[in-house]
Amino acid sequence: MLLGKNSIHWYEVIEMELLATNVKNRQLIEAALLIYGTCVKNETPKIFNALAKGRIPLHVCLEKIHMNIVGFKLATILQTSKPKEIVVLTLDGSPHCIQLHFTAEQAKRVSKSNVNIKHYVVEKGKLIEISLDIVEIARHLSKVREAYCQKQ
Repeated sequence: MLLGKNSIHWYEVIEMELLATNVKNRQLIEAALLIYGTCVKNETPKIFNALAKGRIPLHVCLEKIHMNIVGFKLATILQTSKPKEIVVLTLDGSPHCIQLHFTAEQAKRVSKSNVNIKHYVVEKGKLIEISLDIVEIARHLSKVREAYCQKQ
């Protein structure tokens, strides 16, 4: 079981809005967290449910909220609640959702956390794991260009 030490059973957990959740919420302490784009649950419920099992799901929509606000919240959660794992799940191809992956990694850097972060996207109904290297490359168009040109 991946839930935090103060969490209720996974099947009793209701997903929470990231920005409306207290950073010291007892369910977050040493928990496995699923940070996901709000639309994921409705668009791909089976994939959402599979990744939410054993994790505390927290949703956020980066079409509505600036990534800096989300990053500050995540960094504070990393400092205060010390989650043992973060899984980031978004829909692929969204210019808004991709920011959630960047934001999670930046929050880890600024908080000096050693939490393990896993990245996933859903593309055409399929769950795809994304490596940290790919997340870092995606932040820099020059690196994307370089990687693309090497394939040619």
